[in-house]
Amino acid sequence: MTATLDRRRHPVRADLAATRYRGEVEAARFVDPQPFRVTAATTPLRRDPRPDCGIDTEALAGEIVDVYETTMEGWAWGQLRTDGYVGWLSSDDIAPLDAAAPVATHLVRALRTFRYPGPDLKLPPLGLLSLGAQVAAGAITETRGLAYARLPDGSFVVARHLVPVGHVEPDWVAVAESLVGTPYLWGGRSSLGLDCSALVQLAAVFGGHALPRDSDMQEAEAGTSLGFREGDPLPQDLRRGDLLFWRGHVGVLSAPDLLTHANGFTMTVSQEPLAAALARIGAKEYGALTAIRRL
Repeated sequence: MTATLDRRRHPVRADLAATRYRGEVEAARFVDPQPFRVTAATTPLRRDPRPDCGIDTEALAGEIVDVYETTMEGWAWGQLRTDGYVGWLSSDDIAPLDAAAPVATHLVRALRTFRYPGPDLKLPPLGLLSLGAQVAAGAITETRGLAYARLPDGSFVVARHLVPVGHVEPDWVAVAESLVGTPYLWGGRSSLGLDCSALVQLAAVFGGHALPRDSDMQEAEAGTSLGFREGDPLPQDLRRGDLLFWRGHVGVLSAPDLLTHANGFTMTVSQEPLAAALARIGAKEYGALTAIRRL
């Protein structure tokens, strides 16, 4: 290749690249994408098409993936439209998106919501959807005073668990706080398990902030920098919602002295006094604080 690109963000390989990179990179062939929709509740994206390969991130139900290659072994290589992440995922967890397919109208706002075969909570659920999953909500049916939205596959979810696409909450940090106790999962991006940057990304979208996926991307691009540099004293005007970065880690302030973050120390989303977190992380994990940004 004639350019060095981030494999997490650019669908470019030596043997195959997206057509839009023609003339910018060298590749054996150039391919136009085919759009697919994620049909599983979640599906992992991996660096390599192997089940024993670590998870880079996850795609959530309803998200669109632009697919550039599928293999006989059941893998698809593509790019998530949600945040531009590139990777391999299971072909079993996606379906072609045709022009007549309904577009997503709502996001799941509850931590998790069950899908039912009919508009009745007493029916055995078909599965669940995570916070942040995208759905095309159809007709509303009420059963015993509870409203259900019909999804295109014929299943139903509780309507009040959804918010319209584009919905903005005044306090997105409360979404992050609602995930306290969720297990830590490297590469996870759902309310069943997630990592530090996914916690920030998943919560911030409900504040109208479309953030990149990984902590290094967020440190470079999220919001605006407060001008903090490694070794500086903490600013006196820290406030709720500020993002704190270490090399390989990010957390969000619930208060000027309280950090909320998904972490490998507790193996959960947890809250801890900022001073204690700075001391512990500095001594045993990621070193000194490197940046502070404000959305």
